[in-house]
Amino acid sequence: MAFARRPTLGTKRLGNGARNGATPRSGWSSSTAVTGVARVDTRTKRLVTRLQPGEIAIVDHADLDRVVAEALIAGGARAVVNAAPSTTGRYPNMGPLLLARAGVIIVDGVGEDLLDKVVEGAVVSLVDGEVHVAGSVVATGQVQTPESLAIALEVAKARLGQELAHFAENTLEYLRRERHMMLDRPPLPDVGVDLRDRHVLVVVRGTSAEADLGMLRPYIREMRPVLVGVDGGADALLRARLTPDVIIGDFDSVTTGALRCGATLVVHAYPGGLAPGAARLEKLGLEFIALEAPGMSEDVAMLMAYEKGAELIVAVGTHASMEEFLDKGRAGMASTFLTRLMVGSMLVDAKGVARLYNSRVRKRDMFAFVLAVVVLLVVTVLVFPAAHVFADSFWFTLTEKIRHHRR
Repeated sequence: MAFARRPTLGTKRLGNGARNGATPRSGWSSSTAVTGVARVDTRTKRLVTRLQPGEIAIVDHADLDRVVAEALIAGGARAVVNAAPSTTGRYPNMGPLLLARAGVIIVDGVGEDLLDKVVEGAVVSLVDGEVHVAGSVVATGQVQTPESLAIALEVAKARLGQELAHFAENTLEYLRRERHMMLDRPPLPDVGVDLRDRHVLVVVRGTSAEADLGMLRPYIREMRPVLVGVDGGADALLRARLTPDVIIGDFDSVTTGALRCGATLVVHAYPGGLAPGAARLEKLGLEFIALEAPGMSEDVAMLMAYEKGAELIVAVGTHASMEEFLDKGRAGMASTFLTRLMVGSMLVDAKGVARLYNSRVRKRDMFAFVLAVVVLLVVTVLVFPAAHVFADSFWFTLTEKIRHHRR
């Protein structure tokens, strides 16, 4: 569907800077209009898989996280209309500020009913926080700017100590309630890939996953680790031209193309048997293995590698800080804490591997290789008459060129 050419991002600026001829910084002003095709979904990470450049994302996502923001930017979102506040001030989430600095218009707090009023694929216009469909205003929200979001971020940082206390309390409570589910696990199913005594690379859909994979290329080339993609981490592997051996998760952020790459598919089922990803795989006609376990899918992937006898687990894009867990909507990190205690020194972060790992081709090895080639050439010239004639001819030609150059 073609986009309406009037108005577009930056074509209507009615702030003071536009009136006096100045150019507003970062393309922002007090009044901005934009038109585009709408993508609508309550799950933002599901929406980004359908998003096309220039479209408007309509979501219901309080505290937009960094990973989703980067996916929206990479997908070419022109604007984001959020039924909820993109930043609540509960903790300093960077997602909205990244969007605003990338020139993506953000309209906040339009209300949940907008997702019912706007049909996927409809042409939507945003004017000064108003959402227009077919010439009618269907919702109104607050336009966020880099400046307003920067202020909100500073306020949230001031409250971080209180949020940290709540986070720690929740973690301890979850540890008390759920420790038996983590420690008394049933036998793991056979995933069809031998992990014993091998390195296992666990890739999670994170902010630095693709950059880390780029740094790890020498390690991957030489060590040939088993590649495990956790949901969207499988797509990160494929974009790095690596094919995952196993994909594990609830499959709400991984593309269908990745699911069809030939990897073993392991659906993360939660305690009680609920497996949200099973329905999608059944609809696609793909075989899968169900694995029931508490915690996050990345924790389950690490525990699977540990239980199957892996020599080393290398983590790419995994979550370790409080902000990352809050971005994921988690009130605590009990399962991750227990998982890291269990796997212990077997787990290393990708950045550490990239910094510490050196290619096995050392200077002395290269010198020995060159010396061997020279010796081979000398022996060949001495043993074979034809090679001797060729060497004399080559040497004569080389010396003549040197003499000619000196003249």
